[in-house]
Amino acid sequence: MWILGAELRLAGLATSAFICWAIWPVPALLHSSFRHPNILRLYNYFYDKRRVYLILEYAPRGELYKELQRMQRLNEQRTATIIEEVALALTYCHEKKVIHRDIKPENLLLGLMGEVKIADFGWSVHTPSLRRKTMCGTLDYLSPEVIEGRTYDEKVDLWCVGVLCYELLVGQPPFESSTHSETYKRILKVDLKFPESVPLGAQDLISKLLRYNPSERLNLAETLKHPWVREHSRRVLPPVAQVVS
Repeated sequence: MWILGAELRLAGLATSAFICWAIWPVPALLHSSFRHPNILRLYNYFYDKRRVYLILEYAPRGELYKELQRMQRLNEQRTATIIEEVALALTYCHEKKVIHRDIKPENLLLGLMGEVKIADFGWSVHTPSLRRKTMCGTLDYLSPEVIEGRTYDEKVDLWCVGVLCYELLVGQPPFESSTHSETYKRILKVDLKFPESVPLGAQDLISKLLRYNPSERLNLAETLKHPWVREHSRRVLPPVAQVVS
């Protein structure tokens, strides 16, 4: 297991056990209730006057981001497998009325067999209506509705899945630019350009996920049934962890 300490930096406030409890319980309590093979298990947490400590499932193969850095880009089979695993984990989250909001390679850890485990629920939110209006997440993965400050729902995670699929196959995010403002402009225009190396099936999936209008995005069930995912995914774990009596 990993024990991670997260130091609290609160400008103008004394850091105390009370503040630790006030800041951290919502993501921690949400995460600790999750039981899914593609979500990193949070076993428990505790805190002192300076830090909150998370007792997490051990992910022996580290971050997906480091694998991507080493390989530069991933092949169809590996990418499709990851997309299936992420889509299944997000389906579980959305059923519990939780939006992750920050899916990216740095927040995806790898188990012993290379299976993805979604981690870092620091930006996640539990909202019974699944509607929010706060701006958070990583620049390259922000959806148009978040940038524009519109009310959004779980479909922001669909956008992130599309960006993730592109980055894994190409080696960089689809709207990456030299400045933040240019990146924002490209996202709002959905200025999507594919290198010749990206297979047509993957292009079709990504194009259907990266839609300006959230209601037009491919949902998670449709993503899992997409021909490109079904043809190339080699997921090794069962869709749902079974309890053996």
